[in-house]
Amino acid sequence: MARHARLLPAIALALAVSAANAAAQRVPGTAPAAEKPAPAAAKDPLGRDTPRQTVLGFLEAGRSNEDQLAAQFLDTELTGQPAALLAHQLFIVLDARLPARLTQITDVAEGSRSNPLRADQEVIGTIQSGQGVVEIVLNRLTGETGSPIWLFSRGTLGSIPALYQEISQQQNERPLSRFLSERVGRNRVLESLSVLIGLAAFYGLTVVLNRLLSGLLVRVLPAAFKTPTSARRNVLPLPARLLVMALAGRWVLANLSLSLFVRQFWTNVARSVTIATVVWLLIHLNGEVEHWIIRRFPPSQAGAASLLRLIRRAADVLVIFLGLLAFLHLFAIDATPALAGLGVGGIAVALAAQKTLENVVAGASLIFDKAVRVGDTLRIGTTVGTVDHIGLRSTWIRTLDRTMISIPNSQIANASVETLSVRDKFWFHPAVGLVYETAPSQLRTVLDGIRKMLDEHPRIDRQSVRVRFLNLGAFSLDVDVFAYVFARDWNHFLEIQEEFLFGITDIVAKAGTQIAFPSQTMYVAGAQTALTSADVLPKR
Repeated sequence: MARHARLLPAIALALAVSAANAAAQRVPGTAPAAEKPAPAAAKDPLGRDTPRQTVLGFLEAGRSNEDQLAAQFLDTELTGQPAALLAHQLFIVLDARLPARLTQITDVAEGSRSNPLRADQEVIGTIQSGQGVVEIVLNRLTGETGSPIWLFSRGTLGSIPALYQEISQQQNERPLSRFLSERVGRNRVLESLSVLIGLAAFYGLTVVLNRLLSGLLVRVLPAAFKTPTSARRNVLPLPARLLVMALAGRWVLANLSLSLFVRQFWTNVARSVTIATVVWLLIHLNGEVEHWIIRRFPPSQAGAASLLRLIRRAADVLVIFLGLLAFLHLFAIDATPALAGLGVGGIAVALAAQKTLENVVAGASLIFDKAVRVGDTLRIGTTVGTVDHIGLRSTWIRTLDRTMISIPNSQIANASVETLSVRDKFWFHPAVGLVYETAPSQLRTVLDGIRKMLDEHPRIDRQSVRVRFLNLGAFSLDVDVFAYVFARDWNHFLEIQEEFLFGITDIVAKAGTQIAFPSQTMYVAGAQTALTSADVLPKR
């Protein structure tokens, strides 16, 4: 203990010297300073921190006729009334020509960085004009508070007066556009009403078109409308009519002079309806494909119908999932965390349901390979029975004792299955033993008689017939009878086999010999005759 106590001061001194050397290497001649957290960036009071907030804030100020406030979203040297006039012109141009993709504008403070060479610029859209294509660009600059803000670039502002003049001239030449652009307060009510009325009228046209096409198709293809379910079939079902209306609405919005917010709202509605109707139509198509395939299967294939239903449900879930991803992309929502969570959850579910999935896959292979069918008589190990039902998880077999056994499909797929009911021929192979007292002439008579009986029977495969004196057995002369019988089923074969066995018995009796049975002969010394086991048995 004393020795260890003397070592402790030396160890402490060595650790202190090592710490001092490390500090001197970090900052020579100074002690390490405590790290301070970086101060949080100050928020811009006008919300110009991201490109989307800048665009939305400017449009909101323009709709409220607050041109002085809107001018603060411009990167310009103009002040006062000239800056307010330029902001008003920019609002008119964006309101009339900017593509309705506000949800696609990035809401990240650093911007989308789509062009690495111009990381501080963000193109929010392009406008078609008589002079060509004009890009609407935002620049990232340092604001009054020292934090970065996004403003409309000077290059974009330089082309705004000419675009404003072009739009004003077109509105003067189109009275309808000027009428629809009349405002009630902040909103242009007339254009919203016109869109609603137009959509209702167009949907009515799709209903009329559906009735005309359905009536025409009934006359051209009457066979397609014979069943009760097909009698109510529409050429343009409801999701198809909504899809046509959504596509036509998007085309109208692209070619009609409407305000940006109205175009954005109805564009989002049209895109949402398009996604929903496409998902609806794909689910409907999955159902039609399922019914078409099921009609090709015999009624006994109940397992195939169950498997197709499972596949259809999985396809429906996949279609709905893709539709949700499309919705998230439409509203610029990052679906990466959801996909990552879904992947982890899918792996967990797959591991938990490993045995169930194994049985389902094995059931699918049994159904589509048709290795096992309903009604087949099988031998699986020690189990013999008739297949009663093939499900997704297990196969039910009715045994000879009339009990029902449920065997998992994975075990059937991995086992050696003997299908007894698919035999094209039945094997007739009885063991015929004659007593040793049979003379060679009698044995030849028996062999010829059995051959003749088999050759003359119409249910025998003559090429397979074989009747031979095979062996000198322990207590009999063994005759090997081999032949294949054409029979409808097992009961029919038993009937034919019974006929053959009676015939063999008659042939043996007519030959003057007998069928042997297990016996022993005992010889006694000095006796004149041998005693058989039958002689020493007590008589009743």
